[in-house]
Amino acid sequence: MSQISTSQDCGNYGAPVFTRRELFQRAGLGFGTLALTALLAEEKRLVAEDGNPVGVPSFHGKAKNVILLFMGGGPSQVDTWDPKPELAKLNGQDVPESIARGVPRIARSPLKNLFAAPYQFIPRGKSGILVSELFPETGKLVDDICVLRSCRHGSPIHAPAEYLATTGSQVGDRPSLGSWLYYGLGSENRNLPGFLVLLTGENFGSAPAWSAGFLPARFQGTVVKPEGIPNLAMPAGFTPENRQTQLDLIAQLNQHHLERHAGNSELEARIRSYELAFRMQTAAPEAFDLSKETAETKKLYGIDMKESAEYGTHCLLARRFVERGVRFIQLRCGGWDAHGDLKKNHDPQAKKVDRPIAGLLTDLKRRGLLEQTLVIWGGEFGRTPTAENKGPSPGRDHSPSGYSMWLAGGGVKGGQVIGATDPVGYAAVERPIHPNDLHATILHALGIDQHKLYYLHNNRQELVTVNGGQVVKEVFG
Repeated sequence: MSQISTSQDCGNYGAPVFTRRELFQRAGLGFGTLALTALLAEEKRLVAEDGNPVGVPSFHGKAKNVILLFMGGGPSQVDTWDPKPELAKLNGQDVPESIARGVPRIARSPLKNLFAAPYQFIPRGKSGILVSELFPETGKLVDDICVLRSCRHGSPIHAPAEYLATTGSQVGDRPSLGSWLYYGLGSENRNLPGFLVLLTGENFGSAPAWSAGFLPARFQGTVVKPEGIPNLAMPAGFTPENRQTQLDLIAQLNQHHLERHAGNSELEARIRSYELAFRMQTAAPEAFDLSKETAETKKLYGIDMKESAEYGTHCLLARRFVERGVRFIQLRCGGWDAHGDLKKNHDPQAKKVDRPIAGLLTDLKRRGLLEQTLVIWGGEFGRTPTAENKGPSPGRDHSPSGYSMWLAGGGVKGGQVIGATDPVGYAAVERPIHPNDLHATILHALGIDQHKLYYLHNNRQELVTVNGGQVVKEVFG
């Protein structure tokens, strides 16, 4: 059951742990109130401030789940999704003054020595969208992809830019998008966390990129590995029955402690984590077990190839998590920070992700899951069209002024390009899209009005989009 919360801590938590009588007895306590809220929400008796029952979206959205393919480090837009013929003509020259005037001065590098993309762009699909030869497999599916070529913000530093991309703010103290959606919509599987994170390569932003921020702590992302959730196995010598007895005692002691520290979300999260861990001991191993996947499926995801096996496994797990009702999956692939030797960096990075991402889109589509799953690709910023570290094989510096991302599934109209950068790809000049705008658009795909999903924090109704974003409605056709 999906549900949107416009009151504090009203997510969907699955079947109640306590009896109805116990719930009412505990209703004055933090933990009991949370459980009672879940029960009443399931019975459609809890009414939000706007008069709509909790659990009813603001409007119909096609997406139910989100997979964020986060490319940490900053892939170069002019070498991937934003072809610039003019850049080839001006190779080695300074940025023309007519273009330089429109480049925000947050750019760290001098506007000198333009560097032509060392990759060919090829028209793909019926739409004929030009896609870099770096993505031969993903390019085949461009008719299912909506390319955003005008993403932009104001932070050229990795970690703050990652926080902007994942939380809407540079500070790193706000809830991540996954936490917001887990809080607002809950999870359709009470035996798995509603927000899962898998890591590949070097990631600059780390935990704040999947943190719950000021939301209750239990909505934070759970970092997992392909072999499963760490420390989940039953302790030696325990049966499910005596393990349950032990957990009941721990819950009782924690409850007494919570009574003296009401409103401690971390303690409430700790209590719930014991219960969830017990349920996961049965459900999680099955979710992570790829032994029953066919050889054809594993090949589709590139698991049979050394360079793409790890990320391919992550993508296949993401599909399995979607099938099991996990609300938000963040797959992080760091390592795109190409300051020197662009080709030496981007060639292996693209081989690592191209086949797995194409396999994920293909598999979701053939299983009828793509329409309900919003897939997002992109990093924290792009890279300059100028060369860094001059030499026979230069790289590119950070550039947040104009970069590319793409969306697929979840009601998105594929085979289209939205926005544009200047002739050399330095800055967004047509339909600029800030991370807050993208977050508003993602919420829209899930049927959520960004102004109706909030959390009361320090007497302020905090929004996912901070002070609001503009929905990019063209995304949906």
